[in-house]
Amino acid sequence: LRRLCIDQDPDTARDRYHHATDQRRVVMEPSVDGTAHLLGLDLPPERVAEATDRINSLAIALRRDGETRSIDQLRADVFLDLLTGTKAATAGTIDIRVDLPTLAELSEASGDLAGYGPVVADLMRQVAHQSTSAEWRFTVTDPETGVAHTGITRRRPTRSQRRTVQSRDTTCVFPGCRMPATQSDLDHTTRWTDGGPTHQENLAPLCRHHHRIKESGWTYAPTSDGHYQWISGLGHTYTTSGRSP
Repeated sequence: LRRLCIDQDPDTARDRYHHATDQRRVVMEPSVDGTAHLLGLDLPPERVAEATDRINSLAIALRRDGETRSIDQLRADVFLDLLTGTKAATAGTIDIRVDLPTLAELSEASGDLAGYGPVVADLMRQVAHQSTSAEWRFTVTDPETGVAHTGITRRRPTRSQRRTVQSRDTTCVFPGCRMPATQSDLDHTTRWTDGGPTHQENLAPLCRHHHRIKESGWTYAPTSDGHYQWISGLGHTYTTSGRSP
């Protein structure tokens, strides 16, 4: 029903959502048992989902031999620890489902926030815009056959990709460097932030020192014959390869 209401009148749903979040607040209530309730009201659901995932992850991590607290007690204690600054924070996960026309602002169809339900299109686009470095899983569907293809985008290479690159380029690919690829970082030759994908054709091993040297003006790119062309900050060009002879 909530989804139907959003899809039937997306403009009103968007206005209602923004009006409600403008009223967001935290309320403390005493209980009849002498305890207290701490409530966050009218909060953005994507941030609530991320906070809930973080609390759950930390609570599960605390479950060990000899732990006498229940999982609900652990969640409550983690919640208070995070708010009072007595626990180290870790990143949470947001699971959203949204179609491509909505992301491209060609449609106002509702999206889905796992653990919450349907949400307005504006919120889905906002989450996507703020999650450029996140892991994205995509599904291509066919109206007749259903799921046709699935995939994943991620910044960090998989173990299989790492093994492939380390077998192809056995050392750091900076000119003259012989640091083994197994002890080097895997660098995106076209930066991730510039849209470079995480696959072996766009990855090269760089030792930590030469990974950072790019900050001083050095640039490089793969060549058509499988080597790498480096350009120094002074404009000098070097061609190198980490491949074994």
